[in-house]
Amino acid sequence: MLCFSFYLLRRPKHSQREGTVCTAVQKMMNETACPHVSSDFSGRFLLPVYILVFITGLVANGWGLKSLLHNWKKLGNVNVFVFNLGLTDILYLLTLPFLVVYYSMKNKWIFGEAFCKITRFCFNVNLYGSIGFLTCISVYRYLTIVHPMRAMGRITLTHSVIISVIVWLLVSVQSLPDMFFTKTYGNNTEKCFDTTDNDHVEDYLKYTLGWTLTGFCIPFLITLGCYGHVIVVLCSTNSIDKVLKQRSLKLMFILILLFSVCYIPYHVFRNLDLWTRVLTKQGICYKWYNGVYIARQISRVLVCLNSALNPLIYLHAHENIHAQLRQLIQQARQAVMRPSVPPTQFSLV
Repeated sequence: MLCFSFYLLRRPKHSQREGTVCTAVQKMMNETACPHVSSDFSGRFLLPVYILVFITGLVANGWGLKSLLHNWKKLGNVNVFVFNLGLTDILYLLTLPFLVVYYSMKNKWIFGEAFCKITRFCFNVNLYGSIGFLTCISVYRYLTIVHPMRAMGRITLTHSVIISVIVWLLVSVQSLPDMFFTKTYGNNTEKCFDTTDNDHVEDYLKYTLGWTLTGFCIPFLITLGCYGHVIVVLCSTNSIDKVLKQRSLKLMFILILLFSVCYIPYHVFRNLDLWTRVLTKQGICYKWYNGVYIARQISRVLVCLNSALNPLIYLHAHENIHAQLRQLIQQARQAVMRPSVPPTQFSLV
């Protein structure tokens, strides 16, 4: 309406200029409808979560890897994938102290651009390495339950190691281009973006769409297909051991939980946030962009929780590990509830 009124006040010979002014007016109106969200919001939001994930993830993965190595001979070839899953988590957890410093200093990066890229690379390797090894675990479970005669004896330790190496290589190749994108504001190295700056956001959006397809969508569909078939077999067959059936169903639930809570929101809102940045750069702006930005920060919190939730996989790798955890919890509960001994009962020497 404003542009139409402006047009009525002008003469036809200035129509080209009027269109330019009209576009500028529309752009101004769109920008005022989309107020800027301070980046300090992400710092206040991510800082406590990173601290919590670092502590719980380090303890849980440390205990899980120790238990896994202790029961190495009792576990199947799937332990190779579970072990590599723990390694990806440890790799990411060791970078969290630097991000804690970054956000505690109000988004001021003091470790240089090169280490910024290494930190983001470790996060991406953890994310897509976790997805890759969870997919391998799903396929292994599928073959063990649905095709036990074909899988028994054919999948050796060597095969599991080779597959793990291939997963590491594929994840590294997918994540490597991210290191070539700018992570700072020009020459200002006091920032450390998890994506890139606005000058390269269009190219980064194209890259991350392909990355999402190969690194997340395809493994997710494979996992869904495997466990969909497993559910059908478990529900229609009574000859399968009840313990194996319960363990498989629990593992399936954990994997679906990890994908639904940690991975799906992150990929959806990362690409959507990049798309809104591209539109904003073109002068197209709407109020719902702020909602996308906030959802993006929440998804970053959820995806980093995978390093603390992945140790749940250890619990279902073998029943001995589950028994050890129950015994550990029982001992801790007895130690807390045990009444203190009165000082008078101690003998004096």
